[in-house]
Amino acid sequence: MASLVLRNALLLDVEQGEYREGDLLCVDGRIAESGRGLKAPAEATELRLEGAVVVPGLIDAHVHVTAATADLGRLAFWPPSYLTAHTARIMEGMLKRGFTTVRDVSGADFGLADAQAEGLLRGPRLAFCGHGLSQTGGHGDMRERGDDTPGELRCCLGSDRVVDGVDAVRTATRDELRKGADHIKVNVSGGIASPTDRMDSTQYSLEELRAIVEEAEAANRYVAAHAYTAQAVNRALEAGVRSIEHGNYIDDRSVELFLERGAFLVPTLATYWAMEHDGDAYGLPEVSRRKAAGVLDAGMAALELAHRGGVKVVFGTDLLGPAHRHQNEEFRIRAKVQEPIDVIRSATSTAAELLNRSGRIGTLRDGALADLLVLDGDPLADINALADPANIRHVVQDGLLVP
Repeated sequence: MASLVLRNALLLDVEQGEYREGDLLCVDGRIAESGRGLKAPAEATELRLEGAVVVPGLIDAHVHVTAATADLGRLAFWPPSYLTAHTARIMEGMLKRGFTTVRDVSGADFGLADAQAEGLLRGPRLAFCGHGLSQTGGHGDMRERGDDTPGELRCCLGSDRVVDGVDAVRTATRDELRKGADHIKVNVSGGIASPTDRMDSTQYSLEELRAIVEEAEAANRYVAAHAYTAQAVNRALEAGVRSIEHGNYIDDRSVELFLERGAFLVPTLATYWAMEHDGDAYGLPEVSRRKAAGVLDAGMAALELAHRGGVKVVFGTDLLGPAHRHQNEEFRIRAKVQEPIDVIRSATSTAAELLNRSGRIGTLRDGALADLLVLDGDPLADINALADPANIRHVVQDGLLVP
């Protein structure tokens, strides 16, 4: 039975937003207890922290672990072996940056989740959806205008499947659930990375959206919706989706619907920051770079509107290709609008609630999975303690120190 004890730590209670001094004991992959002067098993690994800060392992609720390039259309033609090698490197980087759990919103499948759980690759545990759902010509349809390959023939290539009609989306949703999806991803508006749709378009009919939600809920799962404009966001919330991804152009009615439905907003501001910061090196095709103009400023305004309105806001990044290294930048960006504790909750306890794993991850409570970080610095006083991975002294996942 593996055990680890952290001595003389400042343990962050994210729910209360305050520190408590003491030790923390991890046994067999879970937090056994915390308090002063804990007695640990004789064989326990011991870390003497001398007052260093300990926080729960981080959760990024919007990633694409297979997005080894920002030119997503190319991924459909990469050999699976080559793509898996890239994915393993991306996942290991996420873990070293402190993310012990991630929610993949199109691309990852049960094979990657099982490989991580069995220790075949090192990385955060995966909540996955398999293939996202896109209408013909929607955000997940990566065909160029001159590509007349039927959309249904591309359903198993790349990260999304193209499917139209109420009966067809029911079947597709059931199929992803059959393969173990933790949630269903649906594209309900245009997006940046897709080559042929408009950012301000609405996608899928209400009947199709409601059918997808019904099938997910029948399996005790939920739907995450890619949406930018208020019109698309509000339609999705009215149809019963649980989380809105991006939401850069929400309005006051959106906030009302979030609160009425108990839904979550997952902004992904780091990806727009990286597009501006990295420029051409980000790797987006020209048509996508044109779409991205002004999206970051709109996202900051949306975050402020949602936070002020009491919406449950969750941490997400949506980084692609070489920009994965900017994952922690999301903390610094959000701290321009939110207090540090609110940003930290978005990446711990609130994210765990979205994933239906409250009390299991995103907390230092007894009985939770022993995922935690030891930091050089106080993130409540200076968010850079989390925004700069160099300040992460140790990462612990399942009660084991990550090499």
